[in-house]
Amino acid sequence: MINVAIVDDDILVAAALKTILEADETITVSGTGSDGREAVRIYQKFHPDVLLMDIRMKDMNGLDASEQLLAVYPDAKILLLTTFSDDEYIVKALKFGVKGYLLKQDYGSIIPAIKAVYTGQTVFGNEIISRIPDLLEHKDAFLYKDFEIGEREYNIITLVAEGLSNREIAGELHLSEGTVRNYLSGILDKLNLRNRTQLAIFYYRHF
Repeated sequence: MINVAIVDDDILVAAALKTILEADETITVSGTGSDGREAVRIYQKFHPDVLLMDIRMKDMNGLDASEQLLAVYPDAKILLLTTFSDDEYIVKALKFGVKGYLLKQDYGSIIPAIKAVYTGQTVFGNEIISRIPDLLEHKDAFLYKDFEIGEREYNIITLVAEGLSNREIAGELHLSEGTVRNYLSGILDKLNLRNRTQLAIFYYRHF
């Protein structure tokens, strides 16, 4: 069972989301809130598997709450759901390390996105992901070999950046899932990164 918390300042939207999610028998909603401060309290109380949160909210917005939570709980799985595809929001969300960013209009993708984030994937709506390379700052050519990143590791990096799970990467490269995990751990150490979201951002910055 996937434990989800919902935070949205529109009570009707929060209620609708709860109804949609709990129609799926693999998902339960442990708590709801209406602003970023409540999001922090709810996460500390319930430690949900996935925190589904709006961005624009009174008192504390979803981005500030994400930054605060991820500073303390770097493995928190936060999925931002918003009506706004503002470029600044997208960049901040990526840099903070949220696991996904979807537009509210795309209701049909919410449950699949929650399940993907739960399994460790990073999920962005099609409209969002097509803009990421242009939004993130580009650097001069980055030489992965200077960090002892080999061809196999680079292939894994690119697949992580595309949002594939360890299992999917294993299938693509004909490796075991455990081998992929070991490779990924080594890559994060070599590049001094914390998680696969930061790795995806790193890749796009140096693309």
